[in-house]
Formats: sequence, structure tokens, C-alpha cells
Amino acid sequence: MSALFPAVAARSDRPALRCGADALTYGELARTAGALAARLDGLERVAVWAAPTARTAVAVVAALLAGVPAVPLNPRTGERELAHILGDSTPGAVLAAPGDVLPAGLAALPRIDVGLDDPGPLPRAGEKETDPESPALVVYTSGTTGPPKGVLLSRRAVAASLDALAEAWAWTSDDVLVHALPLFHVHGLVLGILGPLRRGGEVRHLGAFSVEGVARELGAGGGTVLFGVPTMYHRLADALSGDEGLVRALAGARLLVSGSAALPVHDHERIAAATGRTVVERYGMTETLMNTSVRPGGEPRPGTVGTPLPGVELRLADEDGSVLGARDGETVGEVQVRGPNLFSGYLNRPEATAAAFDGDWFRTGDMAVREADGTVRLVGRRATDLIKSGGYKIGAGEIENALLDHPGVREAAVTGEPDPDLGERIVAWVVPADAEEPPAESELADHVAGLLAPHKRPRTVRYLEALPRNDMGKVLKKALSAAGRA
Repeated sequence: MSALFPAVAARSDRPALRCGADALTYGELARTAGALAARLDGLERVAVWAAPTARTAVAVVAALLAGVPAVPLNPRTGERELAHILGDSTPGAVLAAPGDVLPAGLAALPRIDVGLDDPGPLPRAGEKETDPESPALVVYTSGTTGPPKGVLLSRRAVAASLDALAEAWAWTSDDVLVHALPLFHVHGLVLGILGPLRRGGEVRHLGAFSVEGVARELGAGGGTVLFGVPTMYHRLADALSGDEGLVRALAGARLLVSGSAALPVHDHERIAAATGRTVVERYGMTETLMNTSVRPGGEPRPGTVGTPLPGVELRLADEDGSVLGARDGETVGEVQVRGPNLFSGYLNRPEATAAAFDGDWFRTGDMAVREADGTVRLVGRRATDLIKSGGYKIGAGEIENALLDHPGVREAAVTGEPDPDLGERIVAWVVPADAEEPPAESELADHVAGLLAPHKRPRTVRYLEALPRNDMGKVLKKALSAAGRA
């Protein structure tokens, strides 16, 4: 396998990274990350305080140059979860910016400050000879089904997934990627930082998302690609009607990519109508990196996540484990994948690793249907989004999209609750566009039944001021379910 960052070894004067006032060329990144890499020699693992700064990118690149697995830490992680992650991963040091104030839970770890202007001699820029199967990163899951698990992502998996995306998206060194995603997660760190650096292109991180920042970097800033999550694209769609500069900026981008959750069809349509650009959705998760993507330039497919990426195999399985061959857009099964993009296992969790696989197929826990051409449409998570009502298997995602198509609905989530007659009843959680005059429950039920089918209509509607979400904008459905039981 080739080195992860051939452009760093080349030490060119091409721009590599910019975040706020901090900017580095590839030559400067080689010097800074190379000097830091030399200080990591002999460590088994290092933690990285993953604030949205250029120093986080330098720290992770340095660890990878040194062949030392990096453990990105979410700066918002609570005391108990941080203690679990540190106890599980046992890093030998924590890398952080000089001005970062770290929590007490990190006090026992040696601290290595990450600089951007190392004045020392030019260090070795090449990467340490490392087995492609050795861990590059240990990324912790969100912990929705118990304590967070450390996902071991090998150098092979990182390279394979990024190269598959490059082929699918025609991603090259000419691209300038703009994003404001968190850097402790696969989307923001692996795709958003390591992706452009592997290609030899440029990444511009906004530090924090803003409509103005996107318009500036995609407009006069010359950005060609935008990565975001649905919450960001929703805000961009809201701003388009009064911002001609934003319209021009999005229209001029080569590629708009959304991930981490489904982008509502309504937002797809608003962005396409205003800019002539369609948003490409892709599908991945921490354990698999990227699995599928809609291909740029093809027919717009709002509501789908495209077809498998090069090298990735995908199938749907029934609850009894049997493989579902139907491509009818209706038959729901669990997505299972295999390929070079898969993780190596959960750190210190051999039982959990074994349970996650059916042979060499990884059980994602995501439910989907496949269209006749192989396109995948996700309908939700097996644990929270597969609703069995009246003998039907119903995915929450398609009902959510139908609800969002109603002009009186700003946000929507769908869950199932026990029902003595139906087994489970469909419950809609709705943030109305006008809190003073929300759409009636019967109106929303009829709206869904008319778009989908009568058995998919919500039986209960609950109105909220906002949906609970995590740092990546995903709705916390377990919190909704708990609220429903209260």
C-alpha cells in the first residue's frame, strides 16, 4: 500500500490546510507534523484533543507519520465517558494546542503541545514503515447501546475508503474542500481532513459552521467541494431565498456532499431549485467508513444513498439471517457489507467484534430497501427505526420524509410504541413551522397516508419546540422514546 500522505513527503508549496488564521502548505505541514512525529516514537497510542483547529489536523497527521494510532477525543465528552475511553484505550500521552484547557480527567497523562511553527531542523517527512493492517485510528462510537466501543480503523481501511471515494467523486488534488464538521468523528476527520491531504488538495475548515463562511469559501475563496450534515444544508436552504451570493457560491461548487443522516427531500428540492446543483448523499459508519454514494452527474436521487463504492459488497438480510434478493424498493432488510473498508474489530471487545459479523459480512444495524438498479434507500436503524405495525415492517425514515413534505412541518422524527392491537403504533414527533398554529394530527395522518400508504400513517402526533440531537445533528430517538414513556 502506498503511503497515506504522498503529498506531505513531497514538501511542496501547495496550500494544504487552513483553519481561521492558521494556514499551512504541504512543506510546512511536513516540517510541523514531522517534528511532532519524532516526539511520539515508542508510544503505543496517543489521544488527540480534537478541537476544530489546524492543530488537531497536525496532531493526527503526526501520529500517522509516526505509525502511532490516534484516539480523537470529543472536547464535549462528559467526565464518565472520558474516563471510560481513557481506561479502555490507555494512551501514552495527549496531544493538544498550547492554549487548550483540558479536563481533570486528562491530568494524569503526559501532555504534548502541538505547534504550527516548529523552528527546528527539517525532519524526516516520510511515514514510518508500518503494516497496512495496523491501526491508524481508534474512534469511539456514540455509546447509544452501552459504553462507547473503540473502533480499530486500519491504515488499509482508511486508504481503501478514501481512494474509493476519489474514484466515485473524481476527487483530485485540484479540489478545495470546505467544511465545518467536528474533528473527532469519521466524517469530519477521515473524510474531511485526511481525504484532501491524501489527494494532495486543500482543506479549509471553518472552525464553526456559518452560512456566511460557506458562501465566502465557496465563492471568492475558490472552494470546489462542500461537506456537511443535514442540519447545515437545511440552514443553507433557508438562507438561499435572500442571499444571491450564497446562490452563486453553491451553484459554482463542483460537488455538494451530505452525510451522517438522511437529508430531507424537501431540502434537496429547495437547493436544486435555487442553484441547479444536486446534493450527493453517501452512506457510511464508523466501523465501515464509506459504503455507498450517489454518483455526481447522474440522475438526481433524493432520498437514496446511491450504490456500493468500488471494492464494497453489500447485501440485505432478513431477521432470520437469510439473504434478501428482492430489488423492488419495498422489501426491508438489514444492510450487511464486506470489503477493504471494514474496521479490524473493537478494542478489547472480542465478543462484540464476533457478534457484529455474519462470517465476513458486517451487520450494520441499518435497515434499507434496494431499487431495481441496486440503489440503496435507508429506512432507519434496526433498533429504533424498524416499526412492526399490523403485520407490516415499516421504516421510520420514509414517514419522516413524508411529514417534512408538509408545509406546516419544520422538523419530524418517527418512533414506534407498543400497541395492544397493532403490535406497535407509529408515533410522529413534530416541530411545527408555526408553533401557534400547528397542523392538526388528522391532517398529518392523512398527508402521510396519501403519499405512502394507509398503514404507514402516524397514529399519534406529539409536538415539540425542537428535536434532541447529537453533535453530528442526528436525532436522539432513545430520548424521544423515553419522553413518550414518561
